[in-house]
Amino acid sequence: MKRFLDFIAALLGLVVLWPVIAALSVVIALTMGRPSVFSQRRPGLGGRIFTLYKFRTMNEARGVDGALLPDSQRLTRIGKLIRATSLDELPQLWNVLKGEMSLVGPRPLLPEYLDRYNPRQARRHEVRPGITGWAQINGRNALSWEEKLEMDVWYVDRRSLALDGLILLRTVWKVIGRSDSKPGEATVEEFRG
Repeated sequence: MKRFLDFIAALLGLVVLWPVIAALSVVIALTMGRPSVFSQRRPGLGGRIFTLYKFRTMNEARGVDGALLPDSQRLTRIGKLIRATSLDELPQLWNVLKGEMSLVGPRPLLPEYLDRYNPRQARRHEVRPGITGWAQINGRNALSWEEKLEMDVWYVDRRSLALDGLILLRTVWKVIGRSDSKPGEATVEEFRG
């Protein structure tokens, strides 16, 4: 039932939000260059790797040595606004439609973290990753890695359509309130296990 609801919601979301997605694509292309959407490999259900899509929020600025500047220096003003409103996540509706993600579940992290999880933390991969999740509505980037991963396992053990509905409603509230991010940080610190 959850997969069916995810598919319908993602399809409706892509249809209804198409003008927003198209406008954002143009704005990003004009201010940060192409492509407007970036892709990144992430582990999903069972740890299987898939390609996650997000709107770009950073430019490709490089230092004199040719290396990319730190994320905090490449995050643009438009990018900050896109992140603050969570509009950068809209392309993940395509991932949901394809069955790689769910609307609700643990956020998909980086593949290099797979061998850093303890057995309990690795249980986060017993469900599809989500666009939003229990950790996102209960602290997001203000939480430690241990707290976030424990919340992921809490969700895995208690998942239900009612809980998903609550998480989606609280996500809307969090996005409107723009809360739970660490100020001044462009990206989350690396998980080291």
